Amino acid sequence: MKEYRLGYVLARIVIGVSMFGHGLVRLPKLEGFKNFMVKNFESSMVPEFLVTPFAYALPILEFAVGILLIIGLFTRQALVLGAILMIMLVFGSTMIENWGIIDSQLIHSLIFIGLLLGINYNYWSLDSKLYK
Repeated sequence: MKEYRLGYVLARIVIGVSMFGHGLVRLPKLEGFKNFMVKNFESSMVPEFLVTPFAYALPILEFAVGILLIIGLFTRQALVLGAILMIMLVFGSTMIENWGIIDSQLIHSLIFIGLLLGINYNYWSLDSKLYK
């Protein structure tokens, strides 16, 4: 049982750090990130009026999901949000035919889903301390 709890916390933290880092590096250059996303999608079927708000929201959501997973607060909700973000990113990647990035997005998705399935091992977290 201890090994499962240890494995869970390590997996939760590592995916949290990945999400945190993705958001952290994009937040200071949010306008540039938005422009990059709009340019990437300009020849896709996804209209700019959908790309723009998503491009602004994505770094904030990645950052928030990352922090929540690192500290283990609202873990279930953060995992679901992370998986939903990955669904949206996979969809976007297919729309611009960026097949190379989908592997990473699918790996992130599988980790989110695996952690959600193993949520009962989320012992070392703020959730387990606050909601006994």
